[in-house]
Amino acid sequence: MEKRIELEKRGRNHDQIKELNLDNCRSTNIVGLDDSFVNLECLSMINIGLTSLKGFPNLPNLKRLELSDNRISNGLNHLKGSVNLQYLNLCGNKFKDIETLEPLKELKKLEILDLFNCEVTEQPEYRKKVFDMLPELKFLDGYDRNDQEIEDDEEDDGGEENDDDIEDEDDDDDDDDEGIDENDNDDDDDDEEVDEDEDEEEDNEIGLSYLARDKIDEEDENNEFNPEDSEVDSEDSEDIDEEDEENDSFEEQRNSVASVNAVSGGKTKAPEKGLKRKEPEHDDDEEEEA
Repeated sequence: MEKRIELEKRGRNHDQIKELNLDNCRSTNIVGLDDSFVNLECLSMINIGLTSLKGFPNLPNLKRLELSDNRISNGLNHLKGSVNLQYLNLCGNKFKDIETLEPLKELKKLEILDLFNCEVTEQPEYRKKVFDMLPELKFLDGYDRNDQEIEDDEEDDGGEENDDDIEDEDDDDDDDDEGIDENDNDDDDDDEEVDEDEDEEEDNEIGLSYLARDKIDEEDENNEFNPEDSEVDSEDSEDIDEEDEENDSFEEQRNSVASVNAVSGGKTKAPEKGLKRKEPEHDDDEEEEA
């Protein structure tokens, strides 16, 4: 048992240990377990071969004690130092008489007692006598005074209330942490949605810029040089040049007529526009006479 205790300590001090499991370590006596385990709350010594509880230490914070499948027949008075004991399992031991259970009266907080496979359970009115002897007892061999079966949760919780409170607090902290993580995830989702909206707006702007650029390119293509249009423009310019030449010729004819009129006294008519001036015919005979 001493070697097993050292192994279970795992380098911790005795006052740091709250749970100790010594199952199957094989020892007929309590050895290596002393009053220094002041904070021990759960002790298990199942099937180790105990024949006596002599030397059992004072464990004021002990709440759960497992002693099943040993050979204990008496000596329950050695448990009186465990004043906060709530759960005691003595199944499979050698208790025969109700009287051997009387030392349990000192354990005022004892709520659950198991004596399965002990000869004492065969005594007449065994259950009634035990409940009358231990008024604080709630469950005997898994049933209450009214033969209602104990709930598994109540049996498991016996002697481990503080541990459950600690676990509940840890669960609450975990829930809070999960709530914070969910809020962070929601914020991340919102940021992702904002980023997606911004990306969509950028895509729309890029799409509009492409459309505007395509429209400008189409206009530029429509305004590109067309050889046929150039030919039409050159023909129009040639027609204008011909008209300008005709007008210039007409003006020259008018000027020549004006000069002749100035010499001859204004008898010659100016040619109308669009008609060539006809030169006067001179009579050769008149010239000769002259």
